[in-house]
Parts: sequence; C-alpha cells; structure tokens
Amino acid sequence: MKVHLSTMGTISVMSIIVIFSYFYYFNKRLAVTLTRSYYGERSTNFSLDTVIWTAHPSSRLGNKMGEYAVLYALAKINGHKAYVLPQMHNELGKIFKISLPVIPQKVADSINWRRYTIKDWMSPEYFNISGQYVKLFGSPCSWTFYHHIRDEILQEFTFHDSIKNEANSYLERLRRHKVNVTYIGVHVRRGDYVSVMPKERKGVVADKNYLQKAMDYFRQKYDNPLFVVTSNGMDWCKKNIKNSLGDVYFVGDGKEGSPARDFALLAHCNHTIMTIGTFGYWAAYLVGGETIYLTNFTLPDSPYLKIFKYEAAFLPEWIGIPADLSPVIGKQGGAL
Repeated sequence: MKVHLSTMGTISVMSIIVIFSYFYYFNKRLAVTLTRSYYGERSTNFSLDTVIWTAHPSSRLGNKMGEYAVLYALAKINGHKAYVLPQMHNELGKIFKISLPVIPQKVADSINWRRYTIKDWMSPEYFNISGQYVKLFGSPCSWTFYHHIRDEILQEFTFHDSIKNEANSYLERLRRHKVNVTYIGVHVRRGDYVSVMPKERKGVVADKNYLQKAMDYFRQKYDNPLFVVTSNGMDWCKKNIKNSLGDVYFVGDGKEGSPARDFALLAHCNHTIMTIGTFGYWAAYLVGGETIYLTNFTLPDSPYLKIFKYEAAFLPEWIGIPADLSPVIGKQGGAL
C-alpha cells in the first residue's frame, strides 16, 4: 500500500495539534487542581468555556478592598461568576473571610482578557458589560457600586476570628476603668499625600483644626468618648492632636506596609473620623456608625475632580467638614 508524503504530512501536523491541545488543556486543569489544594475550597474547578470576571489588584489595602467590592457587585449585576487573582487573595484573604474563588495565576496568564477600565462611580453602561474574559481595571472607591447589597459586602469583609478578637481585646485594655465608653476610630492619612495633594491635585490634607472640630463633635455628643488614632504620620498626630482630656490614644506602628492591625482597630470602633483616602473610607463603611469626613479638600479647578466626585465617594448621611484651602489658594494664586 502506498501512502503519499502529502498525506503523511497532514497526519503528522494533525497529530502535533492534538498532542499540543491535550497538554495545553492538561496543564490548565493541573494548575486549577494544584491551586484548589493550596487555597482550599475558595478555589474551585472551572471551565474556560464559561464567562470569567476578575479584577487587576493594585496599590494598598483600601484600594484592593474597593476593587474586590466592585468586582463582586458588577459581576453579580451582569450575571457572571467572579474570581480573584492570587495577589488579591493573598492580601485580603489573610484579613477577611472573602468568598470569591481564586483563579490560578497560570490560567490567568494564558487568557486573552478584555481590559475594562472602571470610573470612580457607578455608570449605566456597567449594567451591560460584554466579553467572555473580563478584567476590571481602576481603583474605584464609591458606595454607588455596591450599597444596594451592603449586607453581602460586609459579609465578604468579615474579619478572621483571631484578628477580631485581638482588636476587641486591645480596645478593652484602652478602656481601663471607664464605663459606657464610645470608641471613635480616627484615621489620619498623611505620607505621600502631604506632597501629592498640593502639587498634583490642588488640594490639602486634614489639618489640626479639622481634627479638633471632628473630635469636639463627639465629645459634645457622648459622655465618655475614646479616640483611637491611627496614621502613617504618627509623629505629626502626636504634635497636633490635643490630649489634655486624656481621651486620645495613639496606636499602631504608623507603617503603611503593615495596615491590617490598624485597620481592624478602626473597624471595631463605634464611629469614625476619617480624613482622605480609601483606608479611612473602608473603615468607616464597615463600622456603619456616624462618620465625619473632610470635604471640599480641592480647589474647584483641580484635575482630580475629573476622576473624583464627592457625592459618589461619601455616603449622604456622613457628616462633612470643609477643609481649609488657604494654604493651596496662596500657592496657586487662585480663588474659590
């Protein structure tokens, strides 16, 4: 029997394709199986024939919480399954009992994702996002995406028992002999924002007068307020926050690289004073009590207002105290 070389060539090519496809599929399944054993039940077997949504993790804890919450909400709105990348799970999963399964990095790297950039507030087009493999980009921090499922978001950000118990024990020790204490978490965001706000955003960070007004509000309302101050600029806080009444406690190590403990303390207080930034926002959102925040902290012509809306960033029931813009007005030569 004669076999033409052209036929043999076709058979060989087809064989190579079949073998390559088999190993390509096998490696994906192996990656899923290995990741399932490493991450536990949060990582489940899935088929690449289904629609898969994920989010690109970026920056610090508060940003990742926002990215997770938006992914959770938008995937649910669009009727699709959401997965988190290992990098996001590695940080959030150590602190919270998050439920979204993990997509193996090896599988994620092999997918041709549709890159979809999200603005900082909810928009009508997000109700109908198309694409089989969608990766959300951006770090939105706005209740407008997920407040309609607030209970589910709070459930996702339930602290692990060990972290919760440590935070409550610490707060209990601060109370000492006082009774009927009301804990007020105070987050003072400084760090790089001290230069970023005036130079890039035509804005300011919170000053000592803002913090004094916010703390006096709670002092007038509650008999025994106890202020738990966390910050990445603790030296500034100790110099500028008055503690003549002995009701202020400066806690945490002030390092941005170890935020979990500070965040847990804030989130287990009764009320919140925040300045600017996603860290303070999420602490206030989880607490659910009264929140005082710094508002109008940029000039009207700030480029930051192209990507940020005050009304979308802060809940309507939160109490805003306008910032003193005189330092940046003088530098910019502008007027309100």
